[in-house]
Amino acid sequence: MNLNRIRESLGMSGIAGIFLLACGIFFANTVVNPLETRAARLQDKASRKAPAAAVPGAEKVAEVYAYLEKDEDATDWLAKLHAIGMATGVQLQSASYRTQKTDAKIVRYEIALPVAGSYGQIRDFLKRSLAEIPILSVDHLTLKREGKNNVVTAEMRLTLHMVKS
Repeated sequence: MNLNRIRESLGMSGIAGIFLLACGIFFANTVVNPLETRAARLQDKASRKAPAAAVPGAEKVAEVYAYLEKDEDATDWLAKLHAIGMATGVQLQSASYRTQKTDAKIVRYEIALPVAGSYGQIRDFLKRSLAEIPILSVDHLTLKREGKNNVVTAEMRLTLHMVKS
């Protein structure tokens, strides 16, 4: 077959179609295939790094659990809180506490504690409590001065964060 005969049988649209098909194959081999190969390598690299990236987070969570895991139970911490109150001169009134129900590994004991004393005594009480009870947090504090004397009443909401045993 000669070239003129092929050109006549295909026509200009047939030749244009063959040219476009050749351009498509060339584009696929020079652009698309290398990009797909690169994407597959990056996906493989990312999937290999994902477990390694999760390990530091797991280590941090384990560190939090280790920090919160103490030998004392809630009653020991409450006794220590009472002793700090007596040592700082704060008048501790009746306290109440309750356990927050949760499926998590950390248990929260919420303590409602009304106290009375001077501003300095209450400040010292909180400072010592947070220093000596590392699993304690202050969630809410309301101060109110009664009359013209230096007596301040405080409503505190404290939380003990403990690991379930």
